[in-house]
Amino acid sequence: MGNPLVILLCVGLLHQTTRAVLMDKLADQKICGDAECSYVLSMATVLDDFISPDCRFLNLRKGQVVYVYSKLIAAEGAGVFWSGSIYSERYVDQMGVIGYFPATVVKETQRFTENTVKIQTTDMDFYCD
Repeated sequence: MGNPLVILLCVGLLHQTTRAVLMDKLADQKICGDAECSYVLSMATVLDDFISPDCRFLNLRKGQVVYVYSKLIAAEGAGVFWSGSIYSERYVDQMGVIGYFPATVVKETQRFTENTVKIQTTDMDFYCD
């Protein structure tokens, strides 16, 4: 009786890990405030609503405040995307979630650092859970 339970547990654990999806890279390099992209580069206000096309992106509403953690360096002909998180007591369910959004839907309102580093993106930058 114990063996079927162990098998079900293992299958359940494997199932959880197979839900993650590796998505296409949006860029090969990004600009950050530090080597780990943990420092906030700037704060921006959302100018227009943006509906996320997939799990890499944030849904944004006009007027929200976004903390920008990195700016992807676009390949020729590609869109310019930044990554960040929403900050607002009104949108508590989205706070702490980091995702991408088009730079064209926000206006940078405050820069926190001029010292930046350019680093390579990795597959983990575009990993969906």
